Amino acid sequence: MNKQDIETFFATLKAANPSPQTELEYSSVFELLAAVLLSAQATDVGVNKATRKLYPVANTPEKILALGVDGLSEYIRTIGLYRTKAQNLIKTCQILIERHGGKVPGTREELEALPGVGRKTANVVLNVAFGQPTMAVDTHIFRVSNRTGLAPGKTPLAVELGLLKRVPAQYAVDSHHWLILHGRYVCQARRPQCEVCAVRAQCDHGRRLQ
Repeated sequence: MNKQDIETFFATLKAANPSPQTELEYSSVFELLAAVLLSAQATDVGVNKATRKLYPVANTPEKILALGVDGLSEYIRTIGLYRTKAQNLIKTCQILIERHGGKVPGTREELEALPGVGRKTANVVLNVAFGQPTMAVDTHIFRVSNRTGLAPGKTPLAVELGLLKRVPAQYAVDSHHWLILHGRYVCQARRPQCEVCAVRAQCDHGRRLQ
């Protein structure tokens, strides 16, 4: 994809969805952090089902910590790797209380120092909660970036760095959401829905099919 293709690609996605949002349900920065931590190797739908029961009972570091690993596990046991995630979230809550006054920090270094929070999770929180133009490369973004020719790369980090260079500044903050939603509902893994794709003309894969 050349610069004009990329501009048209994002302009088209923006026109269809001017204010894209994460599909994880949350009402505070801490709820977002917890949901993203729980979402590793799990679907947003599955995480939302669990947090709809958890958050009315415990939605702060102090309340999660009071549940303990066993109590928290009961709420999230339908999520993959729930035991490990429960342990990580409890440890994260301890650190938030001890080092950050119970608040979620707004820097990559501080976020990645939290148990269970890797680069992708930190990028989501920095983008969604703090409005930074980060790129959290999940399986959808990795696939779309390579398939379309937007930012090919062999690793998530390579794709992330490519996207940060190639996505125009005016689309940078929302591009993460547009790419995830496009990959989730249109540019799907097994069978991309090229026949209904609004950006097929800008996509390397789509053009090969013409």
